[in-house]
Amino acid sequence: MDTNPTITDPLDPARANALCILLGIDQYVVAQELPPFFHQIYFWDPKPNGALGRDGHPAVGQDGLIPDLGLPRRMWAGGQLRFHKPLVAGEPAQKTSSLESAEIKHGKRGPMGFVKLKHEIHQNGELCVTDLQDLVYLNDPDPSAPKVASLDAATDETICRTRSFTSTDLFRYSALTFNGHRIHYDLDYCRNVEGYDNLVIHGPLLAQTLMLLASDTFGSLSRFEFRAKSPVMCGETVSFCQKDEFLWVRGADGRLCVEATACA
Repeated sequence: MDTNPTITDPLDPARANALCILLGIDQYVVAQELPPFFHQIYFWDPKPNGALGRDGHPAVGQDGLIPDLGLPRRMWAGGQLRFHKPLVAGEPAQKTSSLESAEIKHGKRGPMGFVKLKHEIHQNGELCVTDLQDLVYLNDPDPSAPKVASLDAATDETICRTRSFTSTDLFRYSALTFNGHRIHYDLDYCRNVEGYDNLVIHGPLLAQTLMLLASDTFGSLSRFEFRAKSPVMCGETVSFCQKDEFLWVRGADGRLCVEATACA
């Protein structure tokens, strides 16, 4: 069992072009540098149905990368990215993944599993991206438990763009990233199993939109860090905000959904 798997991908420009269309970018990628975080749509590692968990993700504890912590719900809580050199579309690249840490902590909502993965992407023998991914695992929600209060988002941004995402957007992003997580397309599962009111917008899709906003300001990015604070529901109009190096997503009700920092 390979606990540090490496996947090679040709970085097909057509896939990047499809993401450009989804994001509303007026540029198309043909054998040129990819925008930051576009590596997320590459390096697929498909598993047969029998190797999937109930949520549509690969079952934990099988491939030696993510251990089974006994907690069924998965959330992408955030990440820290370092962009050492731009990836070029149409040229093969290699991604090697490893487990940095895994632990269980106990809080007011019960046990929580924290997993940190490290992904390193090389192209032409050079390190291009270091991507640290933070995952959180939880028990199923208790319908009788009081809802956790959300934080208020700042309102002093100097740049603000608004957008909502449709179920078609979620389908397209799930397809491009080969993400089978059912919270993004299975409404019954969302409501009856994981306790959400509607389909959930991908955290990486929100982070990707913030990165493009930061790129418009700074040009190329050397660093980007983000943390999810509150889920965004399908059809909700949210604000993508920036003030200097700080960025955030503000929900329609003023809550803080994602916070981030960027550096040129």
